[in-house]
Amino acid sequence: MIAGSTAKLYTAEVLALAMRLAENPLDPALPLTGEARSRSCGSTLSMRLAVDREHRIETIGIQAAACAIGQASAAIFAGQAIGRDASSISATLVALECWLTGESGLPDWPELSLIAPARDHPARHGAILLPWKAALEALSKA
Repeated sequence: MIAGSTAKLYTAEVLALAMRLAENPLDPALPLTGEARSRSCGSTLSMRLAVDREHRIETIGIQAAACAIGQASAAIFAGQAIGRDASSISATLVALECWLTGESGLPDWPELSLIAPARDHPARHGAILLPWKAALEALSKA
């Protein structure tokens, strides 16, 4: 059994999201690669993408060596990333960073509210940001 505030962090919804990440396996055939690592917890994420002519994400694959929050964040990202470009991803990353520091409200990205309790756990902040950072690295190669 998970005790205390950790139980509030690792909800059934978060664990289900972490499992959903398996729907987007890392595909070595996808041409664009990005990686990110959290300095706070050591979590890592590798991402491969394909983009359309307008450089919008068309296909995504992810491999995460992260806590359930990092995996859930990656699943949330993957679920809404198709059709987005670097500008959209960058704006959301900035908004996430501001939200994590308490400067603003939760960014407009579906399902982020499911990991909102992680804001109270600074050691998880880096894991939350991993997919946005890896995507920007991959998109910079388009």
